[in-house]
Amino acid sequence: MFSNITDRIRLLFRKDKESYFRFYKMLGFYPRNISIYEQALLHKSSSIKSEQGRLLNNERLEFLGDAILDAVVADIVYKKFEGKREGFLTNTRSKIVQRETLNRLAIEIGLDKLIKYSARQSSHNSYMCGNAFEALVGAIYLDRGYRACKHFMEHRIIGPYINLEKLSRKEVNFKSKLIEWSQKNRVELTFELITQSHDQCFSPTFESEVLIEGIPAGRGIGYSKKESQQRAAHEAMGKIKDSAFMESVLAAKSVREAPQEEVMLPREEAVETVISAVSEEIGISELNEQIISEAEEMAFKEVK
Repeated sequence: MFSNITDRIRLLFRKDKESYFRFYKMLGFYPRNISIYEQALLHKSSSIKSEQGRLLNNERLEFLGDAILDAVVADIVYKKFEGKREGFLTNTRSKIVQRETLNRLAIEIGLDKLIKYSARQSSHNSYMCGNAFEALVGAIYLDRGYRACKHFMEHRIIGPYINLEKLSRKEVNFKSKLIEWSQKNRVELTFELITQSHDQCFSPTFESEVLIEGIPAGRGIGYSKKESQQRAAHEAMGKIKDSAFMESVLAAKSVREAPQEEVMLPREEAVETVISAVSEEIGISELNEQIISEAEEMAFKEVK
């Protein structure tokens, strides 16, 4: 598929042969523009400045690779499982592109050993390897195009490391993962049923929304409440990776956790307030001395 012979001849005249051979072993072809691949391995904690003074790291390539990876995996899954419904295809693709799978794949191909990051940044960061894998796909796309990305995923990743048949039968509980994340980070999480209707075949459908600290984080439609919540949770799992969204969540959390100012009434004022409430409740405008005495006793119990 690739002109590796021509690329190898060109490589003989380069000084940085080792880097090219290293990527060849991982990708199955020689890079044309190796600087893009090197940038894909550059964590933001080790950003460098370009000649124009702009900070370079793998975040932009990660953004691109995320979109390309979704398209490539959807293409592969669609052709692999002919006749399967949209929900099955979506779930199968999700299992491949989810963070845990990408982290594992990055380690399998040795990508984790090539990532450049600051000593202050833990090598066990749960996002680092998966992010670098997405950035690598973005680099392949810029260097070689869509067909190269698909070839890489089919022959270097899915073929050796993923059993699609087995993976398609595996259940992934996104709702449980999101709840676990919310508990770990101490943020409020709620699921709400938005609508309940029917499709063209009159099958009942449900639309659910997940809120994180009251902020909409994802919506999902399914043929059961559980399925709609799972899809909403899956969308939310992607949303919590967005730094701007998380800033909003943390701001809302700070407001919720901020100590509320308590307005304390004087004891006499509190007594009169309760007496007034009691009198209004029983419908008496003028209380006799005995009733007032009983009301005062009740009031003092309320304010203790």
